[in-house]
Amino acid sequence: MKVLITGATGLVGNELVSLLLKNGIYINYLTTSKEKLQSEDNYKGYLWNPHRGEIDTNCIDGVDVIVHLAGASISKRWTKSYKEEIVESRVLSANIIYNLLKNNSHTVKQFISASAIGIYPDSLDNVYSENSTERDHSFLCTVVEKWEEAAMQIERLNIPVAIVRTGLVLSASGGMLKEIAMPVKFGVGTAFGSGKQMQSWIHLRDLVGIYYYIIKNNLEGIYNAVAPYPVTQNTLMKTVTKVLDKPYFMPNIPKFAIEMVMGQAHVLVLASQNVSARKILGQGYQFKYLSLEKAIKAELK
Repeated sequence: MKVLITGATGLVGNELVSLLLKNGIYINYLTTSKEKLQSEDNYKGYLWNPHRGEIDTNCIDGVDVIVHLAGASISKRWTKSYKEEIVESRVLSANIIYNLLKNNSHTVKQFISASAIGIYPDSLDNVYSENSTERDHSFLCTVVEKWEEAAMQIERLNIPVAIVRTGLVLSASGGMLKEIAMPVKFGVGTAFGSGKQMQSWIHLRDLVGIYYYIIKNNLEGIYNAVAPYPVTQNTLMKTVTKVLDKPYFMPNIPKFAIEMVMGQAHVLVLASQNVSARKILGQGYQFKYLSLEKAIKAELK
């Protein structure tokens, strides 16, 4: 089997490449940088530039599955221009893949796209499944809706599509865990806002495990990539301090202070989303990390 991956050098992409190679799967990957091109028997890079509509058509030679992870980070300050980049990086890249498949002969049988649980509304009470139709009226929701719409157009080509709505990814290599662990190491760890907001988390290995499971079992449709037991922000921070054997006594950081520092991106730490993992569990996926403490220990210890 051969898989084409976009965003292969990112946090999730790196881990997914490693897992697929260990299981004997050949990898083609797309990059915008000539310096990142490699050409091994089982790992080959190809150039593309979504903003210019440019792509090396050889990237789909012999490819069975495309995994689309590429997209600008949402963890930077959301200026007007950067908001446009967040959306365009996801939509334009999906569009160029659609046109590539539409206009060239290929062997692709499955398309899998990353997405995010940011499509669900901010709520302290509701539990959201893939069938939930309620939507948040936020920039993040708009991003996810356009992201998924661009991915779903691949279905027009009679190629099954799977969407992976990802929660808070736990990894010491990057993402939010690395950021929140830093002040904890200096003994000043604390929760954001009320601390009551629900955090639907997933360990990085389970996230790429879900991608691999979707590939192996030819799954299609929307799947929440979150661990079965979400926690409050307070619990998340207390668990990090416990694992690192640091005190937890500082007052919570108030909302206004977070807004001053992060601007509109404050929703990334203040929004509450209790998201269900029941669908992927029903498909037979077995989580390696069900315990938050075990997941954090695996990264920070």
